[in-house]
Amino acid sequence: MTTKELLIQEIETLPPELLKEALNFIREIKTSYTEKQSNKNNLRGSTAEDLLEFAGNWEGDDIKECLQLVHDTRMPLEF
Repeated sequence: MTTKELLIQEIETLPPELLKEALNFIREIKTSYTEKQSNKNNLRGSTAEDLLEFAGNWEGDDIKECLQLVHDTRMPLEF
């Protein structure tokens, strides 16, 4: 039996007073899934400013050293 068939079987045996609760739960799951997918897709093509929202703020006193490391180890761009 497929998962969908099992869900339908369970829904058919639910007392009527629980049907609305089950419907709300399924809608909540769908909304949560859609939001997660949307967040994954929104990261593509984001600007550095957008990504900082997820990265947080710099903490520490070694930003100059870190930036120098990035500069020293970056690869030349080839066209």
